[in-house]
Amino acid sequence: MKTYRCTNGPFPERNHFTPEEFEQITADELQKVSLYPDNPEPIRIDRFIEKRFNISPKYEVLPPGVLGYTQFGSQVEAIVVSQSLAEDQTPVSRRRVNTTLAHEAGHGFLHAYLFMLASAKDITPFLTKEFDVDSHRILCRDDIIHGTEQGGARRRYAGRWWEFQANKAMGALLLPRELVIKCLDTLLVDRGSFGEKWLTPGQREAAAQKLVSAFDVNPIVGRLRLQTLYPEGDEQQLTF
Repeated sequence: MKTYRCTNGPFPERNHFTPEEFEQITADELQKVSLYPDNPEPIRIDRFIEKRFNISPKYEVLPPGVLGYTQFGSQVEAIVVSQSLAEDQTPVSRRRVNTTLAHEAGHGFLHAYLFMLASAKDITPFLTKEFDVDSHRILCRDDIIHGTEQGGARRRYAGRWWEFQANKAMGALLLPRELVIKCLDTLLVDRGSFGEKWLTPGQREAAAQKLVSAFDVNPIVGRLRLQTLYPEGDEQQLTF
């Protein structure tokens, strides 16, 4: 991990992780609390929060569009999800609760120290959208966590790198890389001379459905995770 000084935004510095660091950090976090399965199966993200942060997720009535928040003190003090989302017992909503919890957990282990640094900086311009400095909270909205806003990732994040990082952690927590590879074993093909496994274009939708079934996530989460691990277009690059 590298850190950089920030001249704008809510934090006085920014941390940066390589793709490999994201994968390793999240795998280590699950393994440290003995919640990394031996085989592909749903990750017990609520239990992860309990064991990692010594708190239980809470459910509260939140403003429209806000699905959850992480509250910081000297450590992570609370992870909260919208009560209305939790009360909807459909499979889609239940899975959205899990993705929200995983997103908030990502904030917890990636950004706690940054939020403490921010307490010494004026972040008033950010309070109405994402930050409540008096309560030490990062508010997370539907368009960020689940991508409901139109216009692609660039428009959704709009420079909010901390939300991009939390979503990266979310995907890696709910669908750990090595378990994804194991889940998709019959759909992957060898590429190049180093035994690298890859996913052909014709198998992408079948692969996404396997991930949905194995890890109990909504289809968009499975597709986004595939795009991270097996970007479309890369399979057409020349190999040697």
